[in-house]
Amino acid sequence: MSDWLSRLSEVFAWPWWLLALPLPLLARWLMPPAREASAALKVPFGARLDAVAGHGGRGLRGGGAGWWLWLAWALLCVAAARPQQLGEAVQPPQVGRDLMLALDLSESMNIPDMALNDRPVDRLTAAKAVLADFLERRSGDRIGLIVFGRRAYALAPMTLDHATVRDQLRDSVTGLAGGETAIGDAIGLAVKRLREQPAKQRVLILLTDGVNTAGMLDPRKAAELARDNQVRVHTIAFGGDGSLSLFGFKIAVTDDPFDDRALRHIAQSTGGRFFRALDTGELVGIYAELDRLEPIRRPGKAVRPRIERYPWPLAGALALALLGFLWPRRRAT
Repeated sequence: MSDWLSRLSEVFAWPWWLLALPLPLLARWLMPPAREASAALKVPFGARLDAVAGHGGRGLRGGGAGWWLWLAWALLCVAAARPQQLGEAVQPPQVGRDLMLALDLSESMNIPDMALNDRPVDRLTAAKAVLADFLERRSGDRIGLIVFGRRAYALAPMTLDHATVRDQLRDSVTGLAGGETAIGDAIGLAVKRLREQPAKQRVLILLTDGVNTAGMLDPRKAAELARDNQVRVHTIAFGGDGSLSLFGFKIAVTDDPFDDRALRHIAQSTGGRFFRALDTGELVGIYAELDRLEPIRRPGKAVRPRIERYPWPLAGALALALLGFLWPRRRAT
């Protein structure tokens, strides 16, 4: 029974309207036969004539045009039930990207050589503020988060839940993954997560302020791995000149170098771009440029549209009703 109802629901949007099909028949059976109020000839066998007339009045035909009207009612009920037909399957495109963000949490990210709202802040605070703003603009993208220090860890898988990514980013602190810088391991972990995504949608944005000093995977080997798995890597070398401005004087804080050459090689060998940000303003501009990357259109979930077919039975019902109306006049002429 349930299977039969399920199949009926696949054909009709409102199948319960089909229950109205026998209503005219029930009305004909329940209502008394109509009698003429005008003068008539009284005969002794009137009771027998009434019986014959009553029997004929409860039949299905009910007159010459009865069949047309019955069919018109049936088609009207079918039209009210909204017959539908499933169309060809279509896959509406969805615009978005799959981005993996890799953030350096080494101890050098504590250097306070950045400014945010005219206040001196450390590199990690500035990077987190810019990344949080970047996430706000990435509605529709699937984004994951990797942090790296001595080792690399995935804090958030590829997800559309950007609030979770923001929470993980906010709670990240320097030293969480160790005090060193494992750039190669971070790229390797990102490749492992991104290769499950469709090709041409694999993008890694790696931000670091130092050189590779730890990890099991050499950055150049990691770049080859990314290239072989069609992962495009954009690298950002982030950090000031290692000095802190105090009362208009610059005080040297660190001489921590960048490995620009290695980061540039990683980007170029994978089809990405290398960026250098000396301050927060430049980092904002870099992420704005990354924001303008060409969106990737990926196929959405396949759907089969329902095509309404009620106009056909509705038109048939109107035609039959008109025919049932004209039929007695034609017979009379």
